[in-house]
Amino acid sequence: MGVPYGTQEWIGTSIAASQPQWYAIHTRSQHEKAVVSHLKSEGIETFLPLVSEIHRWSDRRKVVEVPLFSCYAFVNLCLVPEMWAKVLRVNGVLRFVGIRGEGVPIPENQVESLRTLVSGKLPYQVYPFLKIGQRVRIRGGSLDGVEGILIARNGNRTLVISVEPIQRSLAVSIDGYQFQPI
Repeated sequence: MGVPYGTQEWIGTSIAASQPQWYAIHTRSQHEKAVVSHLKSEGIETFLPLVSEIHRWSDRRKVVEVPLFSCYAFVNLCLVPEMWAKVLRVNGVLRFVGIRGEGVPIPENQVESLRTLVSGKLPYQVYPFLKIGQRVRIRGGSLDGVEGILIARNGNRTLVISVEPIQRSLAVSIDGYQFQPI
């Protein structure tokens, strides 16, 4: 098998990381769970943040787990040509998020902040992606160590956690928490 399209410049270079890193992948709509299941069966570490929603039909209601970020999932791997091609061969995967679909590493702390937030019991909401504002780190409480951008909205302090490559963010109220600038 030849070298996958777009990987020619990787050969003989140091672009491929020696340590696994998180990358976002863009998936077909409503294929996120199937993609993650297939990648896990291939031995690839994945993260798909899910939220519970109540879906209503004419005859019933049901709590359904849906992806927090529609059409996106995360993979943790060394982005070498073989792994790049293995992920892209999965039905439902469109591309890696990044320049020319080659993938941009997502800092570990951003993924861990997402994990902490979605696994906790605090209410949060999807928030428009922010590029400006001061980054802060929460000190103490159930959000200890979570980093994000501090904003003020309606007089309340809110922390916005952003995943830059996919331009998606979450907002959580941090009134009562102590935080420090980064």
